[in-house]
Amino acid sequence: MGSIAVTDALFEPTRLGSLSLKHRVVLAPCTRLRATKESEGVYVPNDLNVEYYSQRASEGGFLLTEATPISRYAAGYPGAAGIFTESQIAGWKKVTDGVHAKGGYIYCQLWHVGRATLSDFLEGRQVLGASDIPISGNAFNGTEYASSPPRAMTAEEIKDTVQEYASAAQRAREAGFDGVEIHGANGYLLDQFLHDNVNTRTDEYGGTIEKRSRIVLEVIQAVTAAIGADRVGIRLSPYNYFQDTRDSNPSVNWQKLCSLIAGLPAESRPSYVHMIEPRFDEVLEEDAKIDSLASEKPSLDMFRPTLKKGGISFLAAGNFNPDNAGGKLATDGADAIVFGRYFISNPDLPRRLKEGLPLTPYDRTTFYGADPAEKGYTDYPFYKN
Repeated sequence: MGSIAVTDALFEPTRLGSLSLKHRVVLAPCTRLRATKESEGVYVPNDLNVEYYSQRASEGGFLLTEATPISRYAAGYPGAAGIFTESQIAGWKKVTDGVHAKGGYIYCQLWHVGRATLSDFLEGRQVLGASDIPISGNAFNGTEYASSPPRAMTAEEIKDTVQEYASAAQRAREAGFDGVEIHGANGYLLDQFLHDNVNTRTDEYGGTIEKRSRIVLEVIQAVTAAIGADRVGIRLSPYNYFQDTRDSNPSVNWQKLCSLIAGLPAESRPSYVHMIEPRFDEVLEEDAKIDSLASEKPSLDMFRPTLKKGGISFLAAGNFNPDNAGGKLATDGADAIVFGRYFISNPDLPRRLKEGLPLTPYDRTTFYGADPAEKGYTDYPFYKN
């Protein structure tokens, strides 16, 4: 990509909860699967993970970790480091120390995969989800999800899981994280409750959007009570099709969710909501995705005023580049822009954007692991004058 002038909006300081950011270029939570296996289902951050996050840290910059399982049975993918053992806490502490040494901030993204896993990966335990509908197609190891269908969580299991999020947030703080982002997107557990094509429950956690949102609000309240509202954010993806999530009316339903979040008591209100642009999807290319949503004319802009009333900041992610990122801020469409793929291939992305330097292209084949592990992970170059 050639040198392109970027609006100054990306480099205006801003306040994000407890953080004083010096710029608005944020590292997306990108699953990279490079952690070390300690035991079955337990993966621990290693020196390569420390190097990866430290490379991308900058003075007053904000990083989000890859999705991080909150418990042994919340996990879905081999190679993803969790935040539920002492060894994982110690491993993540090296990561946070590395980021802080460069003057940066880092949040841990808290993850429960719900139905997006297999019983084989859970030591034979049955997969849990919002309801008993499996994901179509195959899991990461080629096995059909339907061969390991989920069981609808009981109300008691939901309450236990809500507390697991809070406990994981406390462990994240112990590991030196500045805060946490609740993963409520991309077809994982909380998102499974939100989408009406997945959540077919008839109890207090299913039916209306208010009931489908209940678990999300309970998690927010539990996590903010555990570590403070100014250290908590949440990621949502109303228009994402990943893992069979297709709500009947995402614009209306996520607007209601935003209203419910903004209406929480001040001490329970997250400092930001992070959403994925409608144009981005893991399933469809951008043009096809926009065509599929044409009748709705979706835009994240509709959610911003609702959240602003509650004093909640807004982060936008999804196919941002030097051409469109600054404009999103300049028109007050977001408070910060979250970059994934270009931050993977450009560890010094904030500098490159600020100075209009060319960007290194990314290699998709190394996103979710490589041999050797540093390939496509820590071997992307910094710009040399």
